[in-house]
Amino acid sequence: MPEFYPSIGEAVGAAMQHNIRLAYGGKAPGSDTPLQVRHPPHPSADSYSVPGMIARLTETATPHEVAGIIEEVNAALVGALPQLTELVAAAADWTRARLTFENPHHNPTFETWTRLAAATRMLRDVQEELAVAEDMIAACPVQLSDPKYRDEVPSLRTREQLSDVLGNGAVADNKPPATQKPEADRCRAARASSPHAGTQRTAPSASAASEPPTGALPPQSPRTR
Repeated sequence: MPEFYPSIGEAVGAAMQHNIRLAYGGKAPGSDTPLQVRHPPHPSADSYSVPGMIARLTETATPHEVAGIIEEVNAALVGALPQLTELVAAAADWTRARLTFENPHHNPTFETWTRLAAATRMLRDVQEELAVAEDMIAACPVQLSDPKYRDEVPSLRTREQLSDVLGNGAVADNKPPATQKPEADRCRAARASSPHAGTQRTAPSASAASEPPTGALPPQSPRTR
């Protein structure tokens, strides 16, 4: 099973650690932890995950599609934003259980609770704003506007997703297993191993794809006969 980086910081840290180990002959100084290769998941691996929804929310998406994505993000109990709000609220409650007011001049625990409580309130305000925006998306035009009008307002995306930083080509091999077709992969591998693979440029016909040449196929296992 491949391992994934949950954040850009960890991905950059792992890359730096990898370079240090290469410089020291495969082992970082003072570290006995073996190097683990991790691969970022492709956004299409889960279309309902946050990276998957970001990948679906393109400029050419229809208002209906965008409204549906916002609804998925803001859905009660299962939406990413309500879950994040509950996570921050749980952290605030964790801090609340450790509050003391014995020293009125120095209370870092209360200051921590204050910040977490404020973050929780802001996240709940965001939920309300998204609920209003979801109803307003339907009034947006389907067609793209002239690019000259886009300069009037700033772009808000930070492009800090792994798929944006590394590019789709670096994560294209991590597509969900459901989209893989073993038979098609077997035929593709057979054509690639054929002596005529270098000269064949056109796609094979439907009959040729269903019955590939026996000479180009790899030997079958006794279990498949």
